Amino acid sequence: MPSPDPPRPPRVTLRWKIAALAAATACLVALVVGLLVHGWTAHDIRHRAERQALNGVTSATDVYRRAGTLTSDARLDPAELPYALRNPTDGEPHVSYGGNSPGTMDPTVWGAQRVGGPGSPVLAVQVTIHTEFRELYRLDLTMAVASLIALAVTTPLAAYGAGVLARRLRRVSETAVRISAGDLDARTGPTRGRDEVSDIAATVDLMADTLSRRLHDERRFTADVAHELRTPVGGLLAAADLLPAGETEDMLRARVRDLRGLVEDLLEVSRLDAGAEQPVHARVPLGAVVAEAVTRTGLDAEVTVTGAESAQGVETDPRRLERIVGNLVINAHRHGGAPVEVAVEGRTVVVRDHGPGFPAHLLRDGPRRFQTGAAERGSGHGLGLTIALGQARLLGAELRLTNAPDGGAVATLRLPH
Repeated sequence: MPSPDPPRPPRVTLRWKIAALAAATACLVALVVGLLVHGWTAHDIRHRAERQALNGVTSATDVYRRAGTLTSDARLDPAELPYALRNPTDGEPHVSYGGNSPGTMDPTVWGAQRVGGPGSPVLAVQVTIHTEFRELYRLDLTMAVASLIALAVTTPLAAYGAGVLARRLRRVSETAVRISAGDLDARTGPTRGRDEVSDIAATVDLMADTLSRRLHDERRFTADVAHELRTPVGGLLAAADLLPAGETEDMLRARVRDLRGLVEDLLEVSRLDAGAEQPVHARVPLGAVVAEAVTRTGLDAEVTVTGAESAQGVETDPRRLERIVGNLVINAHRHGGAPVEVAVEGRTVVVRDHGPGFPAHLLRDGPRRFQTGAAERGSGHGLGLTIALGQARLLGAELRLTNAPDGGAVATLRLPH
């Protein structure tokens, strides 16, 4: 038996991928906007505080120089004055952020100016911006709450819109799966909207129409050829019977019989393709029917029957069941190797040989007409497995083709209950 496929990771549907993308986009937009607003507002607060400190120290210095008095917000050489403003080298006003430690960024802005020459005191004005920064904090909090509300609203909307899109795509996908499974009448039909999904649906329907038309032409051609060949082949067989006995007559008759078998197989394939066949069910002992089918092939095969259900009987079409088993046994002898074993257990029939096994393309794509997988084309015309698969499908049975681990092809037929 082939090794089991490794477990596949859980699939994330397109709906949740789009919803997650929308949520991530909303978070990114909110973060970028929040950072820009915070930075711009903080810069504006500091700029206005610096202008206020410069204007305050300039006015206070003028008053002090003229009247020798200090305004209410001005002080001379305050202890908490930042180091950068303690020893100005000129008489111009300067500003710095608060604290008496270098590099601090307290919410305080100082404006300072030396009132006279070198060694004169430094007049300073302090502007506090605690209130402005509290307002900035409230603005940040408001924007965060608004972003969460927007995220809570946009994510369900995105999930809903993505769900509508996913349903439309799933409808197209299901149609394609049905077409690949053989339902050539499957169509997506008109879809809502005029977008890429509608284009895909129309393309899939057009592909199905074209494929159905070509397959119909091919099946009709096969049926017509088989019907037209039936009469001349019958005439050839009758003419071969009139030839005098001998090696030439035997060889010619064998070739004509092969040709008649090919024509009959083509007719059977065309009837299966057209759905013109209908099973005739009856309760029959499965083991006995399988043994009779093997006997009719005239080939050596070991038949093993186990299980009470195999002996008591199953509900199926015995003629089609014999056709399936016979084709599998003939295929095993023609393309496999001895010994050929046929095992019947319950409702399951297993035909196994000990040859090279089924080719990889057959296991991957299924049996193909006129493709035997053998090196020589004279060993068959590739219709045996095709007919067996079609008859099994008609019976509602499952025909599975695999290779045994120790070599050899294995064909497993499971009849329905």
